[in-house]
Amino acid sequence: MTLTIGMITIDTTDPHRLADFWTKALGTSVQHDWGEFLVLAPAGGEGGLQLGLQRVDDPTPGKNRVHFDSHVEDRAGEVARLVGLGATEIGEHTVPGLTWTVLADPDGNQFCVGQLG
Repeated sequence: MTLTIGMITIDTTDPHRLADFWTKALGTSVQHDWGEFLVLAPAGGEGGLQLGLQRVDDPTPGKNRVHFDSHVEDRAGEVARLVGLGATEIGEHTVPGLTWTVLADPDGNQFCVGQLG
């Protein structure tokens, strides 16, 4: 048997508010809503990775220990779009062949948007 990742879950004090950001950012929709736990439909369609939003009373302080990376053709344009949706730009990094921007969603969860080249 092989272990596969089917969903990444983010802890939040307000899953519906965070769902508003992530459904717009990923171009997806809420697939299941159980009040305190929401599942967003896979961004890549059927069989893709789901995003869970789980209500917690006291989220872990500080930087999240797990984050996800995305890759786009127009990093600057995508960063501007995400900031317009409520993300905060944290920083930018470059290594040979890759530039990425670190952002935070409205709850402060960090994620990266990268562009090859």
